[in-house]
Amino acid sequence: MKFVLMVYQGSTPLPGSESWKALSEAEQKKIYEDYAELNKAEGMSPGLPLGLPDAARTVQVRDGKVHVKNGTYLAEAAGGYSVYEATSMDDAIALAARIPAARLGGAVEIRPAEKYW
Repeated sequence: MKFVLMVYQGSTPLPGSESWKALSEAEQKKIYEDYAELNKAEGMSPGLPLGLPDAARTVQVRDGKVHVKNGTYLAEAAGGYSVYEATSMDDAIALAARIPAARLGGAVEIRPAEKYW
């Protein structure tokens, strides 16, 4: 079964940010290593990195008119996603718990991938 893992950065330190600069070089290196290891996990297909929320545009159509809002649709913007093929939700949860954002102020949402209706 395939699962989509959506990473929400929350207050996770991002490279280039002041909170990232406050981390030691060893902590920064560990975060990069953790992501690299996750990307090598059997069944893991990392998605493209998403741009920063400030660059996002949200499009809605109401009464035939296109409305564009600067920013993300949800207040908590997704920072990335992966597709993980596993035998169970428990396996997906175990992998998601290893994603650095989950322990550094963010969260990981897991959804089973479904066939189109």
